[in-house]
Amino acid sequence: MLVDVSQVTTATTVLGTESSMPLFVAPTAFQRTVHPDGELAMARGAAAVGAAMCLSTFATATIEEVAEAAPGAPRWFQLYWSSDRGFVRDVVQRAEAGGFGAIVLTVDLPRLGRRERDLRTGFEVPEELPVPAFVALAEASRAVSPEDISWAVDDTLSWQDLEWLRSVSSLPLLVKGILTAEDAVLAAEAGAAGVVVSNHGGRQLDGVAATLDALPEVVEAVGDRIVVLMDGGIRRGADVIKALALGAEAVLAGRPPLWGLAVGGADGVQHVLELLRDEIELALALCGCTSPAGVTREHVGRTSA
Repeated sequence: MLVDVSQVTTATTVLGTESSMPLFVAPTAFQRTVHPDGELAMARGAAAVGAAMCLSTFATATIEEVAEAAPGAPRWFQLYWSSDRGFVRDVVQRAEAGGFGAIVLTVDLPRLGRRERDLRTGFEVPEELPVPAFVALAEASRAVSPEDISWAVDDTLSWQDLEWLRSVSSLPLLVKGILTAEDAVLAAEAGAAGVVVSNHGGRQLDGVAATLDALPEVVEAVGDRIVVLMDGGIRRGADVIKALALGAEAVLAGRPPLWGLAVGGADGVQHVLELLRDEIELALALCGCTSPAGVTREHVGRTSA
């Protein structure tokens, strides 16, 4: 209390990427299934707010199309590592050429979890909405289902393979899907610049920890060596402040921007992100912080059971 909060900024920089707030748009696949403009509208909406966006390997737009949709906007590229290393090298180098600022390697999907909701609904991407990554890997355009992710991802990967990935790009590498101190240490030892504490929206292994609960041990293990981010369950600005207080430098949010995209395209994305930015700014002020850097562990406590 009694801190001058007349001037509060939500801006932050993570691994050289500037963002208007410590919330990045998380990578979500198949965005043209919810709006005709898909990832292009997501990129434009995020750029209008100055928020960094992470593009999924399984986008329904190409790397180049997204780069052209929002020139100069802060963005990262999420990688699903295929057994076809030529494909991996190609998409990583195209992302670097397209102005993407980091590679975010998802490691918690060597196999697709049993997503019973998708099985019940029979969800698939219509054939008229090709997914460029699948077209490149299968050399065909056809309807895509979530199960296709399994054959598109290499389940033989080990920590040693990260050396090859770092050799084909100069971009910072983050490892996404970390839930334990042990794996965080291995990521740091493998040369990762950061980790994303993530449980893939709770859709992979039943019963895993909530990311907010897993975050503190990861920060304690590697927070002084590499960048730690978190995703999962971010719905309000105060959620972001909780993650910052527990040691995350920023969070990624997938569903809220996707809902904005579904309702209003680029304008919907912009509106949702502006709401979140305003909530972050208000939460900072009410915590007596003038910037995200001012949030510390003293700003959060665990409630009794």
